[in-house]
Amino acid sequence: MRRTGASVLNVKESNASERTVVVADLPVDLNDQLVTTLVKIHFEDTDNGGGVVEDVTYPTRTKGVAYVTFKEKTVAENVVRKKKHSLAGMAGSAQLIVSHFSEKIFSSVKAVLDLSVFRSQIRLESLVMDLKREIPTLCFSPLEANGRISVQGTFLAIEKLKESLLLKASFLLENSRNRQSPRGSTRRSSHSLKPARSLTPETTKRGESLVLDTDTFLYLKKRTKFYESTLRRFHVLCQETVDGEITTLCIKNAQGGSQSNNEKKVKESIEKYSHILHFELRKETFILEGKEDREKENIKLACERLSLSYLQVLVNFYKTHIDVIGSPPDTYLFKKEVMELIRQKVR
Repeated sequence: MRRTGASVLNVKESNASERTVVVADLPVDLNDQLVTTLVKIHFEDTDNGGGVVEDVTYPTRTKGVAYVTFKEKTVAENVVRKKKHSLAGMAGSAQLIVSHFSEKIFSSVKAVLDLSVFRSQIRLESLVMDLKREIPTLCFSPLEANGRISVQGTFLAIEKLKESLLLKASFLLENSRNRQSPRGSTRRSSHSLKPARSLTPETTKRGESLVLDTDTFLYLKKRTKFYESTLRRFHVLCQETVDGEITTLCIKNAQGGSQSNNEKKVKESIEKYSHILHFELRKETFILEGKEDREKENIKLACERLSLSYLQVLVNFYKTHIDVIGSPPDTYLFKKEVMELIRQKVR
């Protein structure tokens, strides 16, 4: 997961992040200066909970995302509290997503796709062009000869990309089957015909699949009772596949074909809860790479010690860094206490 740090904002003051909000889902087909002006006007309007805007950072490394810094911290809190935001004069524009500036779980995600599986069915260059038009907020690298391509954007956009690819795969698979057995389709009874929306990928015909950010999933599983209790309540099994920054869940009914609707209910429940975490979680990172062994050990010991007191904070230890995930107050205090413990050891 690629995260956007304070350096992107070019903010000097230590409290600037508290007065800054992240605005996502901005239109990407407009002039950058026009978007900047519209954003400033929107967030200076008191009807939108706004106030004096000190700075608007746009464009940023993530398409369709801007950073708005207010003069007062309370204004930033007000605009986040107001759930609905849309730019004035943009008829039919999608609702903006506004959240506090922080080391957000969903700020930006990078994924590597292997599109070679589509090569026999469609020209890969055309597929990429279709995806760019369909999800303009994503950044695509040049397509490699082996069919691999890197994609970067918000996690929600990456999730939409996967759903789109799954749908395209199922559509191409259905067309391939129809070509292979053209007469077989004419022999079906009217009761066996399926509606167009039944073009579900093969993997999801045997269950439901859901893509989550890995950090969010780990927090969901290890620091809440919701995940395990939901699986038990609906009698489903969940296969978890972790692939770097993204985790894919395959949800299947533990009781065979009966109550198959439970799989969909579980998917919707987990998806909804994860969306809530998207706006509530913050991540702080301690970099270990490049530090002396003694300093690394002090950081690890401090994190291990404090994790016993901060039960709602998830601490993930990696070779090069340590991630601390939880609510903004908890992660802030956790990091502050870690730094104090490290200073005490240095003395």
